Amino acid sequence: MNTTTIVCLVIFFITYVMIFSLEKYRPFIACGSALLFVILGSLGVLDGFHYTAVDALSEIDWNVLMMITGIMGLVTLFIESEMPKRIGELIMSKVSSFKWMIVIMSVFAGVISAFVDNVATVLMIAPVALAICKKLDISPVPVIICVSISSNLQGAATLVGDTTSILLAKATELDFMDFFFIDGTPGMFFVTEIGAALSALLIYFMFRKQNQPVKIQGQTEVEDKGPGIILALTVLALIATSFIPYKDTAQPGQLYKPEITNGLICLGFFVIALVREGIRTKQLKEVTEHITGLDYYTLFLLAGLFMVIGAIKEAGIIDLLADGIFKLCGGQSLSKGSMLLAYTIIVWMSVLASAFIDNIPYVATMLPVVSVLTGHFMLSSAYPFSPYVLYFGLLVGATLGGNITPVGASANITGLGILRKEGYEVENKTFMKYSVPFTLTAVMAGYILVWVWYMPGFFK
Repeated sequence: MNTTTIVCLVIFFITYVMIFSLEKYRPFIACGSALLFVILGSLGVLDGFHYTAVDALSEIDWNVLMMITGIMGLVTLFIESEMPKRIGELIMSKVSSFKWMIVIMSVFAGVISAFVDNVATVLMIAPVALAICKKLDISPVPVIICVSISSNLQGAATLVGDTTSILLAKATELDFMDFFFIDGTPGMFFVTEIGAALSALLIYFMFRKQNQPVKIQGQTEVEDKGPGIILALTVLALIATSFIPYKDTAQPGQLYKPEITNGLICLGFFVIALVREGIRTKQLKEVTEHITGLDYYTLFLLAGLFMVIGAIKEAGIIDLLADGIFKLCGGQSLSKGSMLLAYTIIVWMSVLASAFIDNIPYVATMLPVVSVLTGHFMLSSAYPFSPYVLYFGLLVGATLGGNITPVGASANITGLGILRKEGYEVENKTFMKYSVPFTLTAVMAGYILVWVWYMPGFFK
């Protein structure tokens, strides 16, 4: 490594240590680090490192930011409509015992989180679970933990389920329907759902003796169904446009869509929802509150990370990391075992990392590494190598694997925060009593399915 690479690597390492240590200041740290790289790259302080403000801004994925902005805004309106709580109550009215309540609550949270942000899902479902537990005079701790980890699990099922899915879709040029099938092969939706089904069976087994009867009394009134309809139309629009190719994959003369199509759809429907809200309430304050209430923390954090990752790519660090894994797996002397080793490293390294750090910055950093590594395998291997296997392995490890510890996912932190407000302090060992078997079941299912479905030639 030359001096330029070492300096950039040190800055990058310090940046991530600070991001993981100083949670409240993550956006400022990411954007500050990007600014430092721009200053160094513009002044020519480091030999061979050129990175201007224009370069940094061009690294920001505006499609991703628009998608996240639109979806989080629509979800907020959806939650305020009380529709999720009403749906939950309707489902719970059909449940006979406490053990089934935990299973159904967990499954329902997972289904919602496939289309809605994981944290928002916990905020929707947790109040219903708390109310039931209070009526039964039962501790809500296991219920909220199961709801939280289920919410985090199924965020990988669809394009709009989680920020990590949106990031991966952009890196691989996947669209909404590609999460269901890619060239006839089941996509991440089925990988995730099979893992979720096995995890639900595990939850049932863990609570099989909890047979207390459950009854739901009263129901939430939903006065405005508009946000739910608009959110559904957003998903339908994403599905419809998924059949139109991007420019890079379109045939000569074929209609293609702009790179920012998904972002425009999500942001456009959010604007429609805001206009509708203003007309319905006749109050401009309602509209401005929804705009100012957006999660700018996440938006600026991602923008900063995009610029930082662009800088380390320019410094050659991404290639360095990918080459290191490639050499560890055999380098140019590749075998079938080498490919499986690389896949195993990506999956389980991601599980370990996401158990302690937020999976958004981790996935944002690893996607370029996986891209380079995938290119190496496709060029150097004598065996067919799917371009998706390492990408989906990354998503399996980082998203499904973020449940092991309380700090591994924002949904878990949110769930424990709700319990803390209710007077329940949850120890790590209590959380991991449920999270470890749940997570390992889901990850093992995903680890096996992705490899079997996308590397069928391995077994010949």
